[in-house]
Amino acid sequence: MELLVFHGLIAAHIVTGSTGAIAFWVPVIGRKGGVNHARWGRVFAYAMVTTGCFAVCMSLMTLADPFGTHPHLADRFDAEFIRGLFGWMMLHTGILTINLAWYGWLAIRNKGQHALNRTPLNVGLQYAVIAAALACAVDGWFIGQYLMIGIAVVGVATGLTNLWFIHKPKVERADWLKEHIKALVGAGISVYTAFMAFGSVRILPELALHPAMWSVPLIVGLAIIIWHRLDVDRKARQMRARRVGAVA
Repeated sequence: MELLVFHGLIAAHIVTGSTGAIAFWVPVIGRKGGVNHARWGRVFAYAMVTTGCFAVCMSLMTLADPFGTHPHLADRFDAEFIRGLFGWMMLHTGILTINLAWYGWLAIRNKGQHALNRTPLNVGLQYAVIAAALACAVDGWFIGQYLMIGIAVVGVATGLTNLWFIHKPKVERADWLKEHIKALVGAGISVYTAFMAFGSVRILPELALHPAMWSVPLIVGLAIIIWHRLDVDRKARQMRARRVGAVA
């Protein structure tokens, strides 16, 4: 029964994750601020929150019973490795995905009312991802899987920088727009990393911790974030120049 429930979570996780992975590209490539951008961005955000919730459920089941949830790995890895990779690290990435999707969606929804970003849920998610990241790092240290420590750095940095923005007294348009981009593209990085890294376990388990499986989505995602942040800065400069020209 336990394995059946776990496989059901995997199937649901794949469906929602695939939906998010496809929806991700419409707002990234399409015209910004349009109807399709908003509609598909909302689909992406909801899909990522749901996908992250499924990942958290799977990770908790794995922590409780590593071999019961991953019997196909019983003859290849020990229980601590399975708990580390599919328990603590998946718990961290699941919470990180929920965090980024929710935070990024709130950033655009509350663009004119920054104080509304300080909800107990949004603030709580920042502390949750920091706690999960630290647990992932500690377990990675004990079992000698240092990639888990590297991934944990992302979670700690995300939580701290998000808290800084949430509690920032005053924000400009460029500020919330950059946070929106950072968070939702970050959620996109998360879902593609999950497909490449965790998904590879079904074919070649040794690839799950291969740096390439984690670096490719990260490099592409960072390039998208940098490109769009530079575009936001360019438009902000143009807007300021027009204001100065109008006053003159």
